[in-house]
Amino acid sequence: MSELRAGPRDVRIDDESPVPPDSWGRRGSGGALPWGFALVIVALVAGRLLLTPHLTAPALQTWATIFVAICVQALPFLVFGVALSAAITAFVPASFWTRALPRNPAVAVPVAGMAGAVLPGCECASVPVASGLMSRGVAPSAALAFLLASPAINPIVLVATAVAFPGQPLMVAARFGASLAVAVLVGWLWLRFGRTEWLRIPSRPRGDGPRLAQFAEAMRHDLLHAGGFLIVGGLAAATLNVVVPREWLTTIAGVPWLAVLVMALLAVLLSICSEADAFVAASMTAFSPTAKLAFLVVGPMVDLKLIALQSGTFGRAFVVRFVPLTFCLAVGVSVLFGWWLL
Repeated sequence: MSELRAGPRDVRIDDESPVPPDSWGRRGSGGALPWGFALVIVALVAGRLLLTPHLTAPALQTWATIFVAICVQALPFLVFGVALSAAITAFVPASFWTRALPRNPAVAVPVAGMAGAVLPGCECASVPVASGLMSRGVAPSAALAFLLASPAINPIVLVATAVAFPGQPLMVAARFGASLAVAVLVGWLWLRFGRTEWLRIPSRPRGDGPRLAQFAEAMRHDLLHAGGFLIVGGLAAATLNVVVPREWLTTIAGVPWLAVLVMALLAVLLSICSEADAFVAASMTAFSPTAKLAFLVVGPMVDLKLIALQSGTFGRAFVVRFVPLTFCLAVGVSVLFGWWLL
């Protein structure tokens, strides 16, 4: 028999006993947890009584509707993009991209931009796909050209634009040409002036296990990562939709240059998916065709939820340079194509 000390008193036990005494591992009884739980319950009840009258305000209901609409509209395309990116990670060998794209990055940029015409998806889907391409060895300039072109010139978007602007084939042509030109120009400029430290290329989960397991892991990684930033962008877009008075838009529609800038900024704030933005632009009858074109070109390339996704994926240093460059080029090229075709 040996004597073991447990707390303030001595406890004698048998060394060979497999069961420790009841006093071992016990601390003094505390009531912090029950009191904390009670406080949470009280706070929930008080919050319900105090906040319920305000939750029925029209502005708040509008905000909630816009936020849910943005997330519901974008989520299927985000899932599609994540699935496509995960499939690239798991099933496509890295050597494929060196064979599919020209070795010269300057030539690979327009080729990657044209590749966006065959992959349906919105801007939410293009971010994970572009990050997947970079992680597999594709030049960042080519991947960025694909990121900008894919949500703007794919068949679904062009058909939706033709439906929204019946009898106006030049609007479809102007959107295709302006969007592709901006994507290629941005890719070339990034190739010439971009620096490695400005762009954080995400690491991709790539193991030696079964391909399906790699696919599931890559999809889980990207969906959890990109989904959170989609929600952040949706919150910001919904807030600005409620705050900005619509009367301001009608007043300035008659000033050509101001109308173009306002429509471009409105595209950033509204954050409408590229498959639906043509119908919104067509409904703004007070604005000129060139201003509507700016809305259609800027929206799929620069909007709040896309900025949030890019910031979370590629880093803040990338966003503060890439977003202003893309926005300025998109506005300038839209004005040029609008003057030429519209």
